[in-house]
Amino acid sequence: MRYAMAIDTKKCVGCSDCVVACQTENNVPIGYCRDWVVEVTAGKYPNLEIELRSERCNHCDNSPCVRCCPTGASHYEEGGIVTVNHYECIGCNACIESCPYDARYSHPDGYVDKCTFCIHRVEKGQNPACVSVCPTNCMYFGDLDDPLSEVSQVMKNRKWKVLAPEAGTNPNVYYLI
Repeated sequence: MRYAMAIDTKKCVGCSDCVVACQTENNVPIGYCRDWVVEVTAGKYPNLEIELRSERCNHCDNSPCVRCCPTGASHYEEGGIVTVNHYECIGCNACIESCPYDARYSHPDGYVDKCTFCIHRVEKGQNPACVSVCPTNCMYFGDLDDPLSEVSQVMKNRKWKVLAPEAGTNPNVYYLI
């Protein structure tokens, strides 16, 4: 089993409902976030292209944050979800520095926090909160190793990319293009 998320950059409208759902579901402190929306403009006027995408921890197969954690607080859960055990985290921020996606933050209570793909929901058979509330249904989540899962199906039929492929992290968040 390998959990993954695919985000359709053609359908995302940048509404940030995913960000608010995550903050609410995971009790993220005001002023912090586990996911965010990015707007990227490419090309030369008048031939410009704008890409909107929801970004978060990429739950990489080769996570530098897991490798560098001195206490083992950053670790893999079933299905490859990368989480942080808040009780083991000493707040050294090594994982924040090692992440090529800038996907972690120092929680005001002294530990590092990040997206967990809402593992507490996934364990109950539900989608992450961000996927559940997306008004354009541009986010797909599931087991990439299951050829019948929605995320596998959409990736089989569409072109996709990952962020920072040169980092060699083998991310599990994909952007449909």
